[in-house]
Amino acid sequence: MTEVTKRILVTGGTGLVGRAIEKVVADGEGRPDEEWIFVSSRDADLTSSSETKALFERHKPTHVIHLAAMVGGLFKNIRSNLDFWRTNIHINDNVLHSAHESGVQKVVSCLSTCIFPDKTTYPIDETMIHNGPPHSSNFGYSYAKRMIDVQNRGYSEQHGRRFTAVIPTNVFGPHDNFNIEDGHVLPGLIHKVYLAKQSGSALTVWGTGKPRRQFIYSLDLARLFLWVLREYDEVEPIILSVGEEDEVSIQEAAEAIAEAMEFRGELVFDTTKSDGQFKKTASNAKLRQYLPEFQFTPFRKAVKETCTWFNANYANARK
Repeated sequence: MTEVTKRILVTGGTGLVGRAIEKVVADGEGRPDEEWIFVSSRDADLTSSSETKALFERHKPTHVIHLAAMVGGLFKNIRSNLDFWRTNIHINDNVLHSAHESGVQKVVSCLSTCIFPDKTTYPIDETMIHNGPPHSSNFGYSYAKRMIDVQNRGYSEQHGRRFTAVIPTNVFGPHDNFNIEDGHVLPGLIHKVYLAKQSGSALTVWGTGKPRRQFIYSLDLARLFLWVLREYDEVEPIILSVGEEDEVSIQEAAEAIAEAMEFRGELVFDTTKSDGQFKKTASNAKLRQYLPEFQFTPFRKAVKETCTWFNANYANARK
């Protein structure tokens, strides 16, 4: 019988990416020498240093995937930049320092492409994170996430720790936050299409529909997280994304959802609402150097699977 040598603690374990990792591990991607522990805010308040320390003492992880964060869509960020900064700074500092103090061998944290400078050249890559201020709409969240990269370098230089981070593009999939007001664009659109179909009304998309995004399916991201945890040894972050050629507009995303949900109504664009950043095109060249053969789920297939899950789980998914 294989001895368990890795105890992997996943913070934010009941969120979108945590649930995807749990499914991928359960479906056969886990290894016999690995024990996986998925925790949520019910297990510990990670803004509290004492509760975070107690969590690490209780589970004694050898490895950590750090997903826990205060997150939200464009309009929630605009309203609450200070809250996003303070909450995430506390969470990240507590998790990384508890990991250091308890001798965790490796931590993989989760950043976001929104942390990159607003004024930049495209495609963005891993070397450009700190080249200028992020977009003003979510500066609180962005600066807090950038500090993970700063701390990872500090723990590596001062203590020899193997702390790193990944930078996914827009993640979506089952167990997403489908809240129309506070969720991200794609799950919000899925919920809107569902309601428009029920009421027989038009689908109103906030903004012009012209901004472009690279969407990554949560199950694809989960498989890449396992690879990073096991194989990727750089302190510098790595962008986890589909290729530049797979970027889609918000209008194209809305049309894909309408097709998946069999919505036959009209699409209306509310141009009084903000678009946010026009694009955040990211290069996945570094990822492709490591994994040239990795197969991403086609966008429309992933949208269809997500819509099917949402329809089947509507009572819980809409909260």
